[in-house]
Amino acid sequence: MPRTAEILLLGLALATTPALAQDAPTQAVVPTPPDAGLSTAAEEAQRELRQTFTNLTFEEFGPAPVKGPIYQATAGGRMIYFAPESGHLLFAAVYDKNGVNVTALAQDARARKRLGAIDPADALVIGPAGAPKVIEFTDPDCPYCQALDRFWAAKATEGKVVQRLVYFVSGIHPEAAAKAEHILCSPDKVAAFKAMYAGARPDTLLKCASGSAKVTKDALTVRKTGVSGTPTLFIDGKLISGFQQAELEAWLEQKQGRGDARQ
Repeated sequence: MPRTAEILLLGLALATTPALAQDAPTQAVVPTPPDAGLSTAAEEAQRELRQTFTNLTFEEFGPAPVKGPIYQATAGGRMIYFAPESGHLLFAAVYDKNGVNVTALAQDARARKRLGAIDPADALVIGPAGAPKVIEFTDPDCPYCQALDRFWAAKATEGKVVQRLVYFVSGIHPEAAAKAEHILCSPDKVAAFKAMYAGARPDTLLKCASGSAKVTKDALTVRKTGVSGTPTLFIDGKLISGFQQAELEAWLEQKQGRGDARQ
């Protein structure tokens, strides 16, 4: 099996272990002997695996169903791997022999590239200047977007204020474009945003040329960046798909520790 496939399959098994050597618990382990009945190539691969990742204990080893070269692609902001010879699609984290998550590095590089398609001047700005910036792709009818809005409000009461650069995704829910336009046509856009995300349903949705133009322009930005789900966030050049509360909490704590968040 190609070296790439060996590392990839290891990533599948260890996708929930983000740091291989650093975080593994220290324990006395009796080494298990190589599995019998393997081909010479497989035996060599098993030896190399054990010698490279010495802090892990491998209990089973054998041929994998994946065959041939493996290619990487992105879908929904996530890195995936495809083996066309055997027709396998792999959702995995790939680590190199030093325990570096190369999948995460590739995703971050991809996110930085996509940031070039986003014009901050086109955003609906929510939050004070000088606060840590969050680029946020959102949908008024997305439950997780509504939960994210409540999260930002709760963090603001703790003094962890952010500035949100908001772009509307209007291709998922049928009323998303009309509701986004209503927000953008309101005299107080931020108040209308918060009311809509809190569950308000006006009898008549406002319409205006400027609001319609921004909804259309946001849709173009969504296509350019490849955003396919909501909420999608870009924070410090990193893409975050979905409402990942623990990750956002950690980021806010980091900003607070560096004095970047307002008190």
